[in-house]
Amino acid sequence: MRKIAIILILALAPGLTVISQNVPQLGKDPVNKVLAAMTLEEKATLVVGAGMRIPGLPEGILPGQQQTGPVVGQTQDLVPGAAGTTYTVPRLGIPSIVVADGPAGLRISPTRPDDNNTYYCTAFPVATLLASTWDTELVNRVGRAMGHEVLEYGVDVILGPGMNIHRNPLCGRNFEYYSEDPYVTGKMAAAMVNGIESNGVGTSIKHFAANNAETNRNALNTHVSQRTLREIYLRGFEITVKEAQPWTVMSSYNLINGTYAPESHDLLTKILRNDWGFKGFVMTDWFGGRDAAAMMVAGNDLLMPGNPNQKKAILDAVSEGRLDEKLLDRNVTMILNIILQSPRFKGYKFSNKPDLRTNAEVTRQAASDGMVLLKNEDTALPFGKDIKRIAVFGNTSYDIITGGTGSGDVNEAYSVSLVEGLKNNGFEVNENLQAMYIAYAGAVKEGRPKREGLLAMFAGEDPVPEIPVSRKLAESMAQISDAAIITIGRNAGEGGDRSADEGDFLLTPDEKEMIKNVSVTFRDKGKNSVVILNIGGVIETDSWKAFPDAVLLAWQAGQETGNSIADILSGKVNPSGKLASTFPVRYEDVSSAKNFPGKVIETGDAKKDTRAEGLAAFMTPRSSEVTYEEGIYTGYRYFNTFNVPVSYEFGYGLSYTTFEYSGLKLSSPRFSKSMTVTVNVKNAGNVPGREVIQLYLAAPASKLDKPESELKGFTKTRLLQPGETQSVTIVLDPMSLASFDTPSSSWIADAGTYTVKVGSSSKDIRQSAAFSLARGITVKKESQALVPQININELKP
Repeated sequence: MRKIAIILILALAPGLTVISQNVPQLGKDPVNKVLAAMTLEEKATLVVGAGMRIPGLPEGILPGQQQTGPVVGQTQDLVPGAAGTTYTVPRLGIPSIVVADGPAGLRISPTRPDDNNTYYCTAFPVATLLASTWDTELVNRVGRAMGHEVLEYGVDVILGPGMNIHRNPLCGRNFEYYSEDPYVTGKMAAAMVNGIESNGVGTSIKHFAANNAETNRNALNTHVSQRTLREIYLRGFEITVKEAQPWTVMSSYNLINGTYAPESHDLLTKILRNDWGFKGFVMTDWFGGRDAAAMMVAGNDLLMPGNPNQKKAILDAVSEGRLDEKLLDRNVTMILNIILQSPRFKGYKFSNKPDLRTNAEVTRQAASDGMVLLKNEDTALPFGKDIKRIAVFGNTSYDIITGGTGSGDVNEAYSVSLVEGLKNNGFEVNENLQAMYIAYAGAVKEGRPKREGLLAMFAGEDPVPEIPVSRKLAESMAQISDAAIITIGRNAGEGGDRSADEGDFLLTPDEKEMIKNVSVTFRDKGKNSVVILNIGGVIETDSWKAFPDAVLLAWQAGQETGNSIADILSGKVNPSGKLASTFPVRYEDVSSAKNFPGKVIETGDAKKDTRAEGLAAFMTPRSSEVTYEEGIYTGYRYFNTFNVPVSYEFGYGLSYTTFEYSGLKLSSPRFSKSMTVTVNVKNAGNVPGREVIQLYLAAPASKLDKPESELKGFTKTRLLQPGETQSVTIVLDPMSLASFDTPSSSWIADAGTYTVKVGSSSKDIRQSAAFSLARGITVKKESQALVPQININELKP
């Protein structure tokens, strides 16, 4: 009787299933056999995520949002604080997998109810800093460290890296993305993906594609030409897919030429799979897309975080003949193939105890290697042995910004402020000045309501206005200090774009006055001043950079930021970072300044600028559009081609030593299949250092217009001792010569003379040589895809 009762309970209890010995099991039987055993209901459930709790968020704000818990109920708390999970099918041996943010380190809850343990993660440097290292081996090492934490905390896929192009300096999420250049972006992301996935966990490269603004991103129709898409906004993804084969790709929120990215068969099937050979599965961004069936057809395999309406829509579409079940089978197969690779499927016993100390050391090195020395007049840096007493100005000196806000934030155990880093390196910080700043910031924050929940996650805290620094205060500090440091901080993140106004892209009058008064006063006494830029994206520098003796771009360098800055100031580390995005003289000089982030589409009224809508536009997006009228001329491609002066050019960065280039050689005067470029680089200074060698190619503009030159290769030397020379080699392949020809939908290289330019930045070219291509060649034929709905009047030289 007891046995019969147990059988009845198992048969009648919801969610419990008797496992038959004859049912195929994932991993023991072929995937196609497991697929054949799945019911339509199980298939529809597997392609829809298991839901997401959003405490405190009013119902209906996000499409399909879950307030009471996950869709299927049993997977949400596998890893508290993770972004989502897939559905499990126990009878077929299909486990759920866990996915979690984010690009600068794993994002999970650091504490758990009724648990005295902590679950902190390492806050690694933001992507803008990592790209500024120009060191793919180092980025791969960061990826290995990050992937180790993903594995040991029981997560299967981390939602990153972010790969969107810095089309405009005001994009709120630029800190999550690498560069204005697709080649740098692709190489850095490939190194990161290979590093993370070496741990046996997955990545999700994002946001695919042309997601270059946050304002109204869920309803923004991006009008962009096929050539511009292929050369600028898709090229980095292509490099990463071909060199790293990430487990997953995350489709973006926006529309591309009239179709939502997750509903675009052209994007997800023709380009991603047919043209590039992607083997993994595609997931939506959270609550992305509108039509569940259309996403299935397009090749968007997994809908995240998932809600019951999507499952019902898929079942209805199959029953009504609007969705072929074979396409659903294709999507399920893609997901099952990745589940087979996951740690959870393999039964990995994660420890919840990653090696955070070792990973902090990785972070510290990566941070200092990606910081960019923008100015160093009369060798103001590194500080000499006689420099001990430092007057530290600026709120951010005492409350460092380690990373941006939103899903790219990390819950780290600690962060090292600038003053802590200085003290750790043996410097003395003026205690009276420190006490003044701490008391002032505390008083300002005390009078503000504390942000919580989603608002705190996405908006962060409002910055504390700078204390006006008078000449009198600067004078009093100059009398008792050996040098001055002034920190300027900026933050941004998911859900809103930045402003071109004071306090964001522009410095405030108080910030400029602080820099001027401190710099002039200290210089009058024969003492140096240094500005530290603790920022995630580009700001204006041209109007004030003449005042300080040195400017160090520290970016947002993760939890070891203060130590990494101090390592450079003290000379323990010789800076070797180079800019991966241009710093313009004025915002108006940016080629996309007139049409960023887009216009709201309104009936009967004039189109409204969407720039300032911020988080409100994220929560309740309005139908909008943007046209990429600048075409391929974004970043340095624009500035250098149209001779627009800049404050600091792409590829720029100083060192404590100098480097000489010599002996540039090409393997042949004529191109055939490949071209090997070799150059010698010598450390001509007095201290050890590393140099980034950048190769730009100027191509003939016969059939197609071309930029003045484009980055086609780079490498970084080892640490060269004074007088030491290293020979470096960069190989050009046919794609290095090619541009995208829209009428033929192919990559072509025009016949003519190509000039190789090798140097220390896009403007500082040290050596050049030329080769010829006897006949034009078609390098690669691509699918005809993503045709614009409108005529785009693109910028031309």
